[in-house]
Amino acid sequence: MNIYVRKVAVLGLLGAALVGCGEGAAPKAPSARASAGVPSPSATARTSAAALPKPGAEPAAAPTMAPGPNGLAPVYTRRAASSPKAAEKVVALTFDADMTADQGPRAARGERFDNPELIATLRRLEVDATVFMTGRWAEEYPDQARSIGGDPRFEIANHSYSHHAFASPCYGLPTVPGPDMAADVRRAFDAFRDAGAVNVVPYFRFPGGCYDDTALRALGPAGVTAVQWDVVSGDAFAKDAEAVAEQVLDGVKPGSLVVMHCTRSAAPVTERAIRRIVPELRARGYRFVKVSDLMRG
Repeated sequence: MNIYVRKVAVLGLLGAALVGCGEGAAPKAPSARASAGVPSPSATARTSAAALPKPGAEPAAAPTMAPGPNGLAPVYTRRAASSPKAAEKVVALTFDADMTADQGPRAARGERFDNPELIATLRRLEVDATVFMTGRWAEEYPDQARSIGGDPRFEIANHSYSHHAFASPCYGLPTVPGPDMAADVRRAFDAFRDAGAVNVVPYFRFPGGCYDDTALRALGPAGVTAVQWDVVSGDAFAKDAEAVAEQVLDGVKPGSLVVMHCTRSAAPVTERAIRRIVPELRARGYRFVKVSDLMRG
């Protein structure tokens, strides 16, 4: 992650609450025992009744990957080079809506973990995107979760309920015990359902991007595909929107998957960066898609 270290000098701050959201961790390569980053040929949603929202909030049909050996959850990082559409100029912008289970008092004191201006800008610019949301965030901002999850431009994916780590060490985050990992994921899906979100997909992003075979094995029965990234935006705690934009523009390739944040207090310049990133990538011929669309390719 040298480019991240070079452009975002605040890496040392990533031991704070947001650090485990994917900015400081290099996308870990899937275990040799997990499946490769290629969706299953059927490109149909294979979901677990235990993992997905209950009836009343039907998830959008979305492709998932076949489980790895011994039932390990599969991991997707970007469109595979072997895909028939590998050269297609598409990019998936993803936004982690982070709030940890113990940050309620901070929200009560006025700290904002949401970013409605960012969502409004994505809508105004007509950008399709995937929001990886924690269950605690959906509980804190149910109206926004319902609005995002009811807009066909967006899809909501699972970023855990607690935003605690699924592998240790992970930037100082508390660790979810192995037996509780699947329940934490289910609890987040329940929070999306309770908020009234509809466009919910069976994808999961590990807090901090930290995982190991134990975590993949624990999530196997949940029927989710773990989604990482190949482009780090560096927006966590960044103060320079231009540096964030440059980092994304330098890293994007056909089929890339970009990690950013939808958390105003800890990623305050993301919306400004998007106002530059979107028109410049479009000028290069790129089209913005959701993760589910990228996987269909």
